[in-house]
Amino acid sequence: MGEPLKNRYEFVYLFEVENGNPNGDPDAGNLPRLDPETNHGLVTDVCLKRKVRNYVQLAEPETTGYEIYVREKAVLNAQNFRAYENYPDIKPISRKLPKKEEEARQITGWMCHNFFDVRTFGAVMTTEVNCGQVRGPVQFNFARSIEPVMPMDVTITRMAVTTEKEAEKQSGDNRTMGRKAIVPYGLYRAEGYVSACLADKTGFSDTDLDLLWNALVNMFDHDHSAARGKMNARNLIIFKHDSKLGNAPAHKLFDLVQVERSKESEGPARSYSDYQVTINRDAIPSGVELEERL
Repeated sequence: MGEPLKNRYEFVYLFEVENGNPNGDPDAGNLPRLDPETNHGLVTDVCLKRKVRNYVQLAEPETTGYEIYVREKAVLNAQNFRAYENYPDIKPISRKLPKKEEEARQITGWMCHNFFDVRTFGAVMTTEVNCGQVRGPVQFNFARSIEPVMPMDVTITRMAVTTEKEAEKQSGDNRTMGRKAIVPYGLYRAEGYVSACLADKTGFSDTDLDLLWNALVNMFDHDHSAARGKMNARNLIIFKHDSKLGNAPAHKLFDLVQVERSKESEGPARSYSDYQVTINRDAIPSGVELEERL
């Protein structure tokens, strides 16, 4: 995995959805998430992190140090207990870390070393088998659509029924009705941060960072479903500082990236070509490098 990261980073991430639901809201019947005051679409940081985790599971299925802690059907107490198995002289205490600071550091360190998402995003591991709490160096803001979106609730039909009794009750064909929520088109912008100071504490390295960038570029290609048939990463703009503490405030770097409607675009946006991405390269502060991955 290498040495911990030595540079601070920020990034701007653009992705699109076409006739799909990028992030359903369980409080609204799984309709696409919206800012109710502006009708801009939202995608949570948790949703994006889930897709990164899924990609890492596919890309590094058997590589030591790249397991995923928060995964489908994972029993967290069982995951935590593995750290104590690695240090048989340290006995777990219900809901508490070991009293000796060095032993507590060993337990939490083992979790960081073995689980990519723990050393990347952090984790609260204070369950019955306590492995501590880790603050991760990588964080995302909620993604927000560039313009308001117009969710649609589309009626669909199902030819089959669930039980024989249902089939007997129906006359004619066996069709039943259902609903499918979509956004016709939306271009979303997410912003994120990578702290070298926190990477020191979790062991997050340049190798881990490169895997994160690859995940952001490729993760939608392995996430297709009936609800998310067409989602694509469109741009990943990375700002690299030449120091751990950084050389400019994050918001000033984010302001250098502007996404606006193309002058040739007319009517509702329906493709990436309806937008124009502009980066003010002349205003990049000293000590900051810019890289585009798409």
